[in-house]
Amino acid sequence: MNSYSKTLDGVFPSVCSLDCPDQCGLLVHKKEGKIVKIEGDPNHPVTQGNICNKVRNMPSRIYDKNRLKYPMKRTGTKGDGHFERIGWKEAIDTITSRWKDLIVNNGPESILPYSFYGNMGRLNAEGMDRRFFHKVGASRLDRTICQSAGTAGYTYTMGGSFGIDPEDTIHSKLIILWGINAVSTNMHQMILAQKARKSGAKIVVIDVHKNQTGKMADWFIPITPGTDAALALGMMHVLFDENLEDEPFLKKYTVGHQELREHVKEYDPETVAGITGVPKDDILKLARMYGKTSPAFIRIGNGPQHHDNGGMCIRTISCLPAITGHWLLKGGGAIKGNSGYLAFNTGALQRPDLLHKKDTRLINMNRIGSALFELEKPIKSMYVYGTNPAVVAPEGNKVRQGLQREDLFLVVHDLFLTETAKYADIVLPAASSFENTDIYSSYWHHYIQIQEPVIEAYGESKSNVEVFRLLAEGMGFHDSVFKETEEEMIDAALDFPANPLIEEIKAESLKKNKFIKARIKPLFPGRLPTPSGKIELYSQKMKDDGYPPLPTYIPLKEVNKFPFLFVPAPNHNFLNSTFSNNTKHAAMEKEPRLHINTRDAINAEIKDGDLVRIWNERGECELKAVVGELVLPGTVVSQGIWADAPGTKHLVNSLTPDRLSDMGGGAVFFSGRVNISKIRKE
Repeated sequence: MNSYSKTLDGVFPSVCSLDCPDQCGLLVHKKEGKIVKIEGDPNHPVTQGNICNKVRNMPSRIYDKNRLKYPMKRTGTKGDGHFERIGWKEAIDTITSRWKDLIVNNGPESILPYSFYGNMGRLNAEGMDRRFFHKVGASRLDRTICQSAGTAGYTYTMGGSFGIDPEDTIHSKLIILWGINAVSTNMHQMILAQKARKSGAKIVVIDVHKNQTGKMADWFIPITPGTDAALALGMMHVLFDENLEDEPFLKKYTVGHQELREHVKEYDPETVAGITGVPKDDILKLARMYGKTSPAFIRIGNGPQHHDNGGMCIRTISCLPAITGHWLLKGGGAIKGNSGYLAFNTGALQRPDLLHKKDTRLINMNRIGSALFELEKPIKSMYVYGTNPAVVAPEGNKVRQGLQREDLFLVVHDLFLTETAKYADIVLPAASSFENTDIYSSYWHHYIQIQEPVIEAYGESKSNVEVFRLLAEGMGFHDSVFKETEEEMIDAALDFPANPLIEEIKAESLKKNKFIKARIKPLFPGRLPTPSGKIELYSQKMKDDGYPPLPTYIPLKEVNKFPFLFVPAPNHNFLNSTFSNNTKHAAMEKEPRLHINTRDAINAEIKDGDLVRIWNERGECELKAVVGELVLPGTVVSQGIWADAPGTKHLVNSLTPDRLSDMGGGAVFFSGRVNISKIRKE
């Protein structure tokens, strides 16, 4: 496969590797072998040359003076960050020797891989790594920290991650951005919405915080966290009550509409207003706008699913387009995710057949803090890559205490000495995506893209694929699957007759065209992959699985009496903890802040700009107060996961619960409760 890495100067095609729905096409400018500029590829049909500041300033991250250049081993105590340089052979020998001993003395399940999508490349995030740990027989990781609850809920309604083509949303006349700060986390959906607005569309934003997206809306609707399902049910009540439903669509393409019609009678606007904090008149106005504006589109965000009731919430919102029949119209319907259209051969890529013991234990990544202390058969080694659990995982203080265990052999493969890496016994330098070969499939638009190496490896850094090949060799694994080239892995992944939408996409065609769209067709008329083949407003499968079969509002769990719901939302210039340790990006974001309603601030004697303490039974943080009307009373919102630094207390996931969501085993980051007080200078 072609490599641009050896060419010193020029402009080369690339793709953004970040865990972001937009997955932009890029053009990388090189001078004397180094990246000097990154811009958007104007030829990409969806992203069209527009990119965010995170990626525009990526060169400062790639060449950051603190980037890891070589393997290291710990010389000090865990967490103090003292290491010395070693070679790759010593690193691999040390890791594999320890693992061989653990397998003999504690069993292979004493080893746990811990990863997520810091790099969305399929080969590096879920390819050679999965093969390796399956062969080892290590404990399996349930990777549910991001969108698993919403995916489960949406799947009960629609059968999988299938929505409308985002390119069609320029035809929408009403766009509801529900629980998504699209300006910061799905900017091209916002660009498409702006194009639709120029043709007369209205943009409505429903969120717990009037963030940048809320400020750009034609109408912003603030809502109490965790009550989104009630609002959706209140809208359904009005739609049925005022004969705004599409009866022919309901009869032809859904099951359970009569049961739903009766069920939502209890969710009258006055009752829903009391639950959600959305005034009765606004509920009526929103429902009527949705029922009378055609086509209408709902972009369902990640926010609402990060609650105790997150799966049911997304399941409920996803029923709305069926009631109005918007799915039949270009620009009508919804998007929660679109990864179903680009489904590939995960079996060929991950090779689960290598796992000999099929009931190998499964550990939920959201519960890693508890898992490090409470399992009957302890985790004795973790291999962390593509994520930073010391600051990203819930119950952060417990996680960091677990990582500090002297009997835990910890290996971290990353670009930087992250908060997690400071606890490691062995640290390995990771190659950036610009140094790798990989394929990328968006979970929002319908394009698969290829990345070929643009620059030479930085220092002694290696990709995940390369490292797992070395580890396999060190463990004495001689299976041919560990010797496959990236090109062979790509072709294996794309050879998937079960998804005819991608049958024309191969490594060779991607190499030539850089991005290729799946052969998408509208969902309707057609058959969905639900048990009935239709949209399931009433789901017998949900009933069989122990859930209410109809969309239902279920209140959040109240496990303490602290007065404020705390939502640690994303910010504009970081992506989770990525970029938080880079000076350029941190300077753009300025400082960690806590948004507080004016009434709450007055009661707590807090003024705008005050340093405030925010705490609960799990820990505490110190953030600067932003006082105003951007959040409802009783709710406080922070933005971003900031890097840990001496003298600071702003690791917000110290406060978040590690309970699991109602379905999908998802995280409930936004269902924690806290108290706040002003920090008074002595």
